Amino acid sequence: MATNHTTIDQEPATSLKEANGYVRKTYPVTGMSCAACAVSVESTLKTTEGVKDAGVNYATQSAWVDVDSAVKPEILQQAVRSVGYDLIIETENAQEKQAESQHHQYEALKKRTLFAALLTLPVFIIGMFLMDMPSMDMSGANWIMMVLTAPVLFWFGRNFFINAWRQALHGKANMDTLVALSTGIAFLFSAFTTFYPEFWHSRGLPAHTYFEAAAVIITLISLGKLLEERAKANTSSAIKKLIGLQPKTVHAIVEGVEQEIPVAQVQPGTLILVHPGEKIPVDGEVQSGSSYVDESMISGEPIPVQKQKGNQVFAGTVNQQGSFRFETQKVGGETVLGQIIKMVQEAQGSKAPVQKLVDKIAGIFVPVVIVISILTFAAWMLFGGDDAFTHALLTSITVLVIACPCALGLATPTAIMVGVGKGAENNILIKDAESLELAHKVNAIILDKTGTITEGKPAVSGIQWNLEVEEEQKPSYQGILYALEEQSEHPLAEAVVDKLAGEKRENIELESFESLTGRGVKAKSADKRYYIGNLQLMLELKITLPSKLEEQAKTWQQKANTVVYFADQDQVLAVIAIADKIKTTSSRAIQSLQEQGVEVYMFTGDNQQTAEAVAQDVGLKHFKAEVLPSEKADFVKELQQKGKIVAMVGDGINDSQALAQADVSIAMGKGSDIAMDVAKMTLITSDLTAIPKALNLSGKTVKTIKQNLFWAFIYNVIGIPIAAGVLFPFFGFLLDPMIAGAAMALSSVSVVTNSLRLKSTKL
Repeated sequence: MATNHTTIDQEPATSLKEANGYVRKTYPVTGMSCAACAVSVESTLKTTEGVKDAGVNYATQSAWVDVDSAVKPEILQQAVRSVGYDLIIETENAQEKQAESQHHQYEALKKRTLFAALLTLPVFIIGMFLMDMPSMDMSGANWIMMVLTAPVLFWFGRNFFINAWRQALHGKANMDTLVALSTGIAFLFSAFTTFYPEFWHSRGLPAHTYFEAAAVIITLISLGKLLEERAKANTSSAIKKLIGLQPKTVHAIVEGVEQEIPVAQVQPGTLILVHPGEKIPVDGEVQSGSSYVDESMISGEPIPVQKQKGNQVFAGTVNQQGSFRFETQKVGGETVLGQIIKMVQEAQGSKAPVQKLVDKIAGIFVPVVIVISILTFAAWMLFGGDDAFTHALLTSITVLVIACPCALGLATPTAIMVGVGKGAENNILIKDAESLELAHKVNAIILDKTGTITEGKPAVSGIQWNLEVEEEQKPSYQGILYALEEQSEHPLAEAVVDKLAGEKRENIELESFESLTGRGVKAKSADKRYYIGNLQLMLELKITLPSKLEEQAKTWQQKANTVVYFADQDQVLAVIAIADKIKTTSSRAIQSLQEQGVEVYMFTGDNQQTAEAVAQDVGLKHFKAEVLPSEKADFVKELQQKGKIVAMVGDGINDSQALAQADVSIAMGKGSDIAMDVAKMTLITSDLTAIPKALNLSGKTVKTIKQNLFWAFIYNVIGIPIAAGVLFPFFGFLLDPMIAGAAMALSSVSVVTNSLRLKSTKL
């Protein structure tokens, strides 16, 4: 597949862009609890004097502003604080301060929810089960419920009222507004009834109170917010782990002497010494020594790469057995690792805030309910006759009670919770609701080759022995081959050792073992020399290669196998094929995705021949070889610009940029921690058939959410007009506020029951 990529210049998330006197600044935001909060912060920043444009990302809890360079950060902070949130304007340790603030916020919310629940429980029991008992003194019960409910609303639930007030000051309304209004008015009405029950008795009406409804609403909504805060706790862990790949100190050669210095002090041109097992701190070029370096974080390929003088090395990669010196070329954000970190930040931060369906509905629903309640009161005052005020107050309260957002608030999270649980049963771990809601729309999916389509570990796929080797000689030769590879430092040697570990072989003692850099190894046994290496070594030593083995080697190479030659001093004794095996379920999973109308692409850092062979085996039409991490992310953007909903499936650090950029990101559970942190879904199985199941689960979950929203609203559509008193002129019927409360509860039960049906669905 030929693909033209356009290079897009990107700036770090913390950078400033000078443009016509404006600079772009990025700040962490704290206090946001829903997508509607992000919209509030964004609109506030946009209307702040001196700000040209602004954007807020709820997922990354950050905001960027194009602001006049003369505007002080404190002005932006004050504007955001005025609507109930905060902006961290300190330049040092901003991410740490944001994480600390979020932790304190979570702990405080947890305590408030716990204490609110403890006080709500007795109120609920009294209000729902004990009020009708003959021995219960109703007036005494009301006083008990009022004393217990007051701290639930006005202390543990005070944030709902504070946020609603701040939103009102800016002409906005959200779910907090409806929660505050319904619970506040219910409490005030109930308190009035508790103090003056004779007001209703003198008019022949029962003195109902609704303390239990107000307390339960506050507690349930608080619990929902607590669960959401916990899910957001680790949003920045992927970036932290990427940064952690760079060592804090390096071994620099200063005036011929080795010194340990902080990596921050390293400048281009510094000579660095890398010991076995150490991470390479910065990008550079090898000056002396040789080793094998694990570059899987960049290429995704499991086989370490040999490094000699003149070869490039990259920050974050891991040195194997040997030592070498290299000269620094790029440091800090200019290294390949630095670019990966920057691009992950950019990809996460560039996405517009996703306005949740419930928040969109609430934006219309809340003001409409308030207007209906006011109109109901006004209509009864005008046309209510002798008991106008009584009926006006009761009906307007009933409208607010029946329109309580419990069912609306439960519609999405209950379906998501059941959907996430169903995913876990099928080895699909889902990190957030957004990806679960979006996955069913995916029409293009990119699969990384190594560790995703393939096993991700080199293994022996075949051994062909020379026809002249007798069957009784094989145990002896296999013993020599095993002993040679066991001592070899070559990364492919382990695959041969694993293969021969269970074979019938003799235990052989080797003499004068020697590594032949870049070609193989040799040793002596019983006055005879033996070699393992590449074809170059065989030709160099003029060792005879039988035609049958030569043909077999070519066949294996055409199928993207690496071929290793085992020989004595006279002839090649065997050829060994080593390859990264394709998972048994990969072909079936890819076929299933294609049957669903999803375009499937394969990307790999491996060579063209290997990529072509793997693509052919699994039935893929679209693939690209020798792909760099940034090219994967660029291709995701390219597909998105064509209107595609793109999913990325990967397992390595090299996939993290593309995972962050994709609409839906899926990590393999056996991959790197960073890939799993960036991805919104993780497969805890190596079976790729879990991917079509994840897309199917998404579709069923979204369908359930839509059904839930229907049930949440059908009661309001029917109940609100009845609560307002439309049946009174015809039948003399007014809806009792207690019945309104029961209808509200029934809508919640309907929503939860419908969500639970997802448990029994088949994927």
